[in-house]
Amino acid sequence: MKIDLQGRRALVTGSTAGIGHAIAAGLAAAGAEVVVNGRTEERVDAAVARVEEAAEAAGRVRGVAADVGTAEGCDALIEAVPDVDVLVNNTGIYKPAGVFEIPDSEWLRHFEVNVMSGVRLARHHVPRMVDRGWGRVIFISSESALQIPTEMVHYGMTKTAQLAISRGMAETVPGTGVTVNSVLPGPTLSEGLETMLEHTREEGQSLEEAGQAFIAAARPTSLLGRPSSPEEVANIVVYLASPQASATTGAAVRVDGGVLRAIP
Repeated sequence: MKIDLQGRRALVTGSTAGIGHAIAAGLAAAGAEVVVNGRTEERVDAAVARVEEAAEAAGRVRGVAADVGTAEGCDALIEAVPDVDVLVNNTGIYKPAGVFEIPDSEWLRHFEVNVMSGVRLARHHVPRMVDRGWGRVIFISSESALQIPTEMVHYGMTKTAQLAISRGMAETVPGTGVTVNSVLPGPTLSEGLETMLEHTREEGQSLEEAGQAFIAAARPTSLLGRPSSPEEVANIVVYLASPQASATTGAAVRVDGGVLRAIP
């Protein structure tokens, strides 16, 4: 299968590192013009250079620094990039905390960043995609949406909300050429997990071995037996952004290494 996204513009929020960065590189490698987004100019500029080099996409990658965890940041990003063909709502935060110790401010902050960023951007872009007769919207959710982590209930709540929103949006625009889906990664060896493993791995233990030990302890139902790579998650997203995925909409696509013990 050859995925060709030439002539398409894609926006990936939170794409200066981790899964978002891998998605941006994958879309650029498929020929898309890609907009990288993060909160600071420095990180955005560095990420743009890395994506251009990795995807051999000089001149097809640009960056916009905007904090999409706020309404003002979403407005600024929309003003800078008013039209896209592919919208990947990847921005997300998480912070372990006991459910009865989480203050209102953290519940609201997680909802603003993880949920409302995607709502605000999709609210602008989806009607314009419908007018053009083609578009792809992808919410990066998590297996935590269905298997709520007790140490991060506020995070799991936002991931579940993304599933409801993406399904509802898909049902609102049937037969238009615009698809809306969500992707459910499992534990992924992105910047956050790598940092944690660096601090917790045993002496003489490689990062790969530490990752396997973490999965065995924290996600023993994993069939993969290791964390996924950001690129493995990105491959699913690039497919969903492609013309080949035209019959997939309203779906929650798992790339969790088999962590969830369920058939659908």
